[in-house]
Amino acid sequence: MAKEENEEKVNEDSEYKDIKDLPGVGSAIASKLKSVGYMDIISLATANALEVAEVCDIGEPTAKKIIGEAREASKMNFLSGLEFQDRRRQVQRISTGSQAFDILLGGGVETQAITECYGEFGSGKSQLAFQLAVNVQLPNDKGGLEGHAIWIDTEGTFRPARIEQLAAAKNLDPREVLQNIKIGRAYSSEHQVLLVDKIPELVNKDPKIKLIVVDSMMALFRAEYVGRGTLADRQQKVNVILHNLQRLADRYNLAIYITNQVMARPDQLFGDPTAPVGGHIVGHVATYRVYLRKSKKNNRVAKLVDSPSMPEGEVMFELTAEGIKDCEEEKKK
Repeated sequence: MAKEENEEKVNEDSEYKDIKDLPGVGSAIASKLKSVGYMDIISLATANALEVAEVCDIGEPTAKKIIGEAREASKMNFLSGLEFQDRRRQVQRISTGSQAFDILLGGGVETQAITECYGEFGSGKSQLAFQLAVNVQLPNDKGGLEGHAIWIDTEGTFRPARIEQLAAAKNLDPREVLQNIKIGRAYSSEHQVLLVDKIPELVNKDPKIKLIVVDSMMALFRAEYVGRGTLADRQQKVNVILHNLQRLADRYNLAIYITNQVMARPDQLFGDPTAPVGGHIVGHVATYRVYLRKSKKNNRVAKLVDSPSMPEGEVMFELTAEGIKDCEEEKKK
């Protein structure tokens, strides 16, 4: 709803109703832009000039001029603190299933943001992804957004049976829940980039999409770019895909949830000898960064490592057949 209101406001404030009406665009260039996902003035205003120049086979200066016209038309100027506060009121949250975990994140997994969870295998990263893909479809008063999800699977870990199990636990129709999740299996890092580029097309066809899951973010990049000599190229591509995801989050008021692997740090003498893959690039772009680790029995510990608004802290939650829940230790607090 917020997306539709934003686009209506842009149309009211601007003399341009379609990207083909922008100076320097025209029908031919507009057709090329729309074919790769730049469907409206806002999407063009947030575009990268090099990408637009390549797609439309035009010079970079011309692309910059077109994007500049789109930014003027969409009123992408400075805002006062109060105006920005009004925009922040559009932010929504998806429940994790655990009240303690939700409180740690400031109310749940946030739209217009990237939430990254990293940890060893079995720490609950993918289980949280399954839970969010189901919970996003719940009514607002039950921790959902009455929305749909996109899932980019880089490791072949998506399991329809688990979705059905979680949906049944929430009294949802398992087949309908599965129907509302669009799955893209990525077989290479280039394919992963392509799937992210296809997301605007999916969202324009289904405006109810409110969650994007990437499980996992770095697996394919880690496998394909081996050795220090490839590190710079890998990090550049990772940076591009993460910023594209953030633009999608801002443009469509979506929640982005990414999982990440960890690597051993043999030089770490004290504390946890693991670190998330991806280095500072992933750390800087992720809005919320959460470290998951195993605890006793089915319990897991979630530690909030970085957030723009919430203090560092950690909580415990339980993984069950019915999904993520508060564990007994948290209930006693």
